[in-house]
Amino acid sequence: MKKEEMREISGNAQKDGAALKALLPAQDILCFHFADGAGRNAVCVFADALTDKDLLAEQVLRPFRAYAGGAQAEEVAAHLLSPEVRVQTSFQKLAEEVLAGNPVLLWDGGDAGIAAGTKKVPLRAVAEPPTDVAIKGPREGFVEDVKTNTALVRRRLKTGELRIEMLTVGRRTATAVALCWLEGTCRADIVERVKKKLAAVDIDGVPDSSYLVRFLADRPRSLIKQVGTTEKPDIFCAKLCEGRAGILTDGSPIALTLPYLLVEDFQSGEDYFVPAYRATFTRLLRLFALLVAIYLPAFYVAAQIFKLQLLPIRLLLTIAGSVRDIPLSPSLEMLLVLLVLEVLNEASIRMPKYVGMALSVVGALVLGETAVSAGFVSTPAIIIIAFSGIGLYAVPNLIEETSVLRLLMLLVAGSLGTYGIVLLSALVTVALTTTENYGVPLTAPFAPWIARDLKDSLIKSHLLSLEMRPAVLKSPNKRRLK
Repeated sequence: MKKEEMREISGNAQKDGAALKALLPAQDILCFHFADGAGRNAVCVFADALTDKDLLAEQVLRPFRAYAGGAQAEEVAAHLLSPEVRVQTSFQKLAEEVLAGNPVLLWDGGDAGIAAGTKKVPLRAVAEPPTDVAIKGPREGFVEDVKTNTALVRRRLKTGELRIEMLTVGRRTATAVALCWLEGTCRADIVERVKKKLAAVDIDGVPDSSYLVRFLADRPRSLIKQVGTTEKPDIFCAKLCEGRAGILTDGSPIALTLPYLLVEDFQSGEDYFVPAYRATFTRLLRLFALLVAIYLPAFYVAAQIFKLQLLPIRLLLTIAGSVRDIPLSPSLEMLLVLLVLEVLNEASIRMPKYVGMALSVVGALVLGETAVSAGFVSTPAIIIIAFSGIGLYAVPNLIEETSVLRLLMLLVAGSLGTYGIVLLSALVTVALTTTENYGVPLTAPFAPWIARDLKDSLIKSHLLSLEMRPAVLKSPNKRRLK
């Protein structure tokens, strides 16, 4: 620990300001020296880029310069106009306040320093999140400021039961993390477990909420997703009302929710603004698209190599004519096309917007047509990989996991055929059904079977029939509709 961190407030503005500046030697940390109404020397230490100087002048400096009373910190704080004032006696705490954008006052005769909440953080406007576009329903999305995000949540949940506890994570970033839950609706043991896991995080920095996912998961090394994510306040609040806990991280627009159920990612916020039959159809359609994306390339390769009789005779003849002069084996051909698709997808995302659009056209038309004409790959392989790629994006929150699973299915299909596909499917099913997070089975309400929760799973029942909260979450407040 540095010597300056261990020092106590001396009551000498010059020495205390120098000690605080020694902890923060960067050039953008400024010291403003002045005197109050009683003629006492004072210094204001603030971060140039993070402090609103107009608020600092109006709410802190002017009232302080006009003050001629006692020098005790509590008396001085009572005369400042800032609604957010904290008295700190530790130089380390004062340094943290300055780095958070809150200016610090030190003066002759003072027994502590005062931090005032006048920070100014550059923010983007609240807008529709690009990853969760809705035709019907709210279009607001979280932004990178945790205060703005908590305000979006508070605006929707106007109840005293909403609890928001601010925590700090990261040794160097000191990232603000807001833990949100509804008292009496979310189980107390879930809240306590989340608090303990966040308190145990010992890492240099947390620039994004994704850094917390592995610390919050019960199986941090597993490839299976165990923490829910969303960028929309309406979905976040709906999950809080079901009995979950939510986490908002400063610097990230992606909120985390716990416990997580696999069926959540087949649902959409728009499902609650359309008739129940339409929502059920789209949920089943997403499941079908995901299964096609994972299994179609694998079954195509397995059918070509091991089980030609799986294909209808006319389709078999068409495929046989297309692959007759292809120099690669079916598995290598499919793997090559899949690899090219992944490279094009990655390049189109990383490139500038308009260049990416042109690259997509070139990759889809020029490269695909040229590869088929040159005899490197067959037309059915390109069509199947295209269907598979489109199907993955029907459930965007599971792209990382399903893309890996698709590749594994393709590899076992090329080596073991349909037996390999069945075996890997069984292993994945066992892994999913045995995974729990915070005491909640990942695959509920199907494994274990919970009939009451089926009303809002892959099948969406009418709103008036959803009078009870999900039984799998074991909420203390079971009824949500009377």
